[in-house]
Amino acid sequence: MNTMDCSYQTIRVLEVEKRLKYFQILSKWWRKSSSHSQILSKSLFHLTNQFCQWQQNTFFEKRQGKRFRPTIVQLIAKVVANTVPENTEDLEANEYNNSAKINGNMEKPGGVSGWEWSGASRVNVNSENHEGSEVWRRQAQLGQIVEMIHVASLIHDDVLDEADTRRGGEAVHKLYSNKVAVLAGDYLLARASVLLARLENTAVVQIMATALESLVSGEVMQLKSPPESLLQMKSYLHKSYYKTASLICYACRSTALLGGHSYGSNVATACEEFGFHLGLAYQLQDDILDFTAAATVLGKPALADMDLGLSTAPILYAAQEFPSLKPLIKRRFNKKGDKQTALEALYKSDVAMNKAKNLAQFHAQCAIDALLRLPPSDSRDALVRLTHAVITRKK
Repeated sequence: MNTMDCSYQTIRVLEVEKRLKYFQILSKWWRKSSSHSQILSKSLFHLTNQFCQWQQNTFFEKRQGKRFRPTIVQLIAKVVANTVPENTEDLEANEYNNSAKINGNMEKPGGVSGWEWSGASRVNVNSENHEGSEVWRRQAQLGQIVEMIHVASLIHDDVLDEADTRRGGEAVHKLYSNKVAVLAGDYLLARASVLLARLENTAVVQIMATALESLVSGEVMQLKSPPESLLQMKSYLHKSYYKTASLICYACRSTALLGGHSYGSNVATACEEFGFHLGLAYQLQDDILDFTAAATVLGKPALADMDLGLSTAPILYAAQEFPSLKPLIKRRFNKKGDKQTALEALYKSDVAMNKAKNLAQFHAQCAIDALLRLPPSDSRDALVRLTHAVITRKK
């Protein structure tokens, strides 16, 4: 993952508010995305048993949040269709020859030995012929795959966290059992793997497999982090990248590859940077809402992270102002009164919550800066508006 050029000095909150005006084009895409929900439902749940029908209704029809990632993929697909792929044939030929000399491996660019520097699908699309094309179909299928992976991770997370609810409804394991929930998540991952293979792009398969690895790494990191690392903002952001941002940013780069752009192209890199920062902004806003929104609005218990012994950005910033919180964080708030003490310190602080909000806005601005390296289009404007929605949402 490339580090970004944004610095805190470049954040201008008023500029962000001015540039990010709300939804006109995005609303059109949101309406369109309902068709993708239906496609996803059909591709997933061709079985007729009661459990699969419940999953279809709950995750892909009733809960509109399940359109978030597929919408990003579809908008990125439109953006990259407006961009002529960079002429990297000579570069790829040189890399291919060098790779063959070193490894004795004569796989074609885009194969296992070449995915890092190539991976582009051999396609010829533009903004005029993109919608309805084979490229468009594969990119839409990638959006479905991404959401299937995401939902599987949520089902498994709820089992590990012993959560009773998920976005206003009962968690799968509460409706059925832990065994059924684990198998449901496994089934979704298996179906996602089949659909991923059908994209017939080795680079995209490897990229999305890396996203899966990151999701698991984030969960292990959350469970097994040593006490000292619980105090570090860097460790918190690293975990947030693994658990939230990685799937979005890898999906964005994969969408560019399916659109004919090579792995190392400026377009693919800008797409991944956008997803990286959008994912972190999304997670930061989630963590802020854990303290500021009511459970009835969130659709899940408030202060859920503290109940799990987790310290997020608001608490970490409060600990910088009140060092007495550090022992509580290191022992994961496991003593009586720890959570109440931490909350009192947070609400007493004049800066902690604002710092967390500024950090979310920083990543939102960096996401927009990455987008602005791509050609202007209605779809790019819609992604800017979506970024605004991420950091201003109330649930």
